[in-house]
Amino acid sequence: MTAGDTQLEQRWEQLHRLGPYGLLGVSVLLSAAAADLMDGPAEWYAAGVLLVAAIALQLWWNGTRHRRADRGRAPSPAGIAYYVVRWAIAFALTWINPLFGFYAATGLMDADELLPGGWRRLGVFAAAVTMAGSQSGGLPPKSTGQGVAFAGLVVVNAALHLFVAHFTAQEKQRSRERVATIAELERTNTALQQALDENAALHTQLLVQAREAGVADERRRLAAEIHDTIAQGLTGIIAQLQVVANAPDLPTARVHLDRASALARHSLGEARRSVHNLAPVALEHDGLPQALRSTVTEWAQRTGVRADFTVTGTAEQLHDELSATLLRIAQEALSNASRHARATRVGVTLSFLGDEVILDIRDDGRGFDPLSLPERGSDGGFGLPGMRARAERMAGCLTVESEPGRGTALSARVPLVRHE
Repeated sequence: MTAGDTQLEQRWEQLHRLGPYGLLGVSVLLSAAAADLMDGPAEWYAAGVLLVAAIALQLWWNGTRHRRADRGRAPSPAGIAYYVVRWAIAFALTWINPLFGFYAATGLMDADELLPGGWRRLGVFAAAVTMAGSQSGGLPPKSTGQGVAFAGLVVVNAALHLFVAHFTAQEKQRSRERVATIAELERTNTALQQALDENAALHTQLLVQAREAGVADERRRLAAEIHDTIAQGLTGIIAQLQVVANAPDLPTARVHLDRASALARHSLGEARRSVHNLAPVALEHDGLPQALRSTVTEWAQRTGVRADFTVTGTAEQLHDELSATLLRIAQEALSNASRHARATRVGVTLSFLGDEVILDIRDDGRGFDPLSLPERGSDGGFGLPGMRARAERMAGCLTVESEPGRGTALSARVPLVRHE
């Protein structure tokens, strides 16, 4: 319930509690000013007794207000008795002096709350009779004209009150519906806020899991690279040194020493490359488009293969995890192209398409049958399954199209998540 509704309820309660006293006071003042309408001391004494009874009745009813708080304003036997006795006092006072009819108006204030169902119309009609008697000159009517006026006033008073009561009931119903709607909206907003908080927590948890999974993938990839490059190079160096140790002459030893030196330099280069790839250094100062352009350019210079890089759409500053994922996929794809594809030309395209980012890598190499690939590369490398896992952790996907002798096209699609 809003503050405005609460204030309205309080004022309505004050009207019901103090209104009868006010109307009774007005009736007493007007009746005293028109004392000639009362016949003799008997009516004065009767009016005095009735006034005391009216005040006592009202004090009793207001005193039960706290006991009635749990039921609200629902009809009750006590409320019906209060209404009937009050109407009887008002009717008797109006019979003694028509100006007491103002007190009879209390019957129109709360009939809809004190009387149940169809009895409300009867209560309104009874109050209208008392008021019409006051307005037509007193009870009982003393002439035909007064009787006609009395009947007409009964109809007018009853109809007017029923008309007002009808619209009052509609307004109360709308107020209750409004309160229910506001309560439902508050519950919905609370549930929505809880859902947003849960989504935020889930998002944070997924990022943490993706980061942890990425660390694990990097460890596996580095382990495979160390095994495939550095470890094999060291093995070759050892083998060459063993030959040197058993060489029959100096020229033979020098040949094998040169081979060991070349293997050592190559292994050193591979070690440096592995350390460089441990973290996406290219993203420290540049966004993903610049980092990819530098990576493609360096790869082309190192391998001697022509490589082109293109950006389509409006470039956006992507989330760090997303940028690192796409850069890793591009690096692994270029590494595969140099090691296996024997390509003469490679094209890399980064596309920003509204709510997603697409990375395409194409080459004109010898191609392969995607269905014939094992779960991991034959040499233990990271391979296509690892790139696919990277994309899927970012809620994306990786597709590969290739045929033997017709090159390879790789496409990674991920949702566009902007930089925090």
